[in-house]
Amino acid sequence: MNEPETIRAMLGNPPAEPRTIAVIGLSGDSNKPSHFVPEYMQQHAYRILPVNPMVEAVLGEKSYPALSDLPVRPDVVNVFRLPKYIPSIVDEMLQLGLKNLWVQQGIIHLEAARRAEAGGIRVVMDRCIMVEHRCAGL
Repeated sequence: MNEPETIRAMLGNPPAEPRTIAVIGLSGDSNKPSHFVPEYMQQHAYRILPVNPMVEAVLGEKSYPALSDLPVRPDVVNVFRLPKYIPSIVDEMLQLGLKNLWVQQGIIHLEAARRAEAGGIRVVMDRCIMVEHRCAGL
């Protein structure tokens, strides 16, 4: 978990490697990190797929109620939800065969991370994808 090569692999190298990020908990409120972090990633050549049953659309993209409802398989699942929701997100990712889980800074569920990694999912946890992207100079 959180190995530099895992972080770099998840970030890819847009636009040479187009990346799709499903953002669970993406907010329609532009003042919240769960909005401006995905917005930053979108501005840096990532396609953002909102996963939030409480909003219809955000950042110019239709929002979906669950990962299983997405029209495409995302390269990365980025999570802005409380730790108690991480185990069910891991379950859904395992069921769908998704391989990259990024859990935002301040959100930690080590048991779910261990289960995800045991199931073949690469995990970054308690790190901000925007900060890591900036630090990587992509």
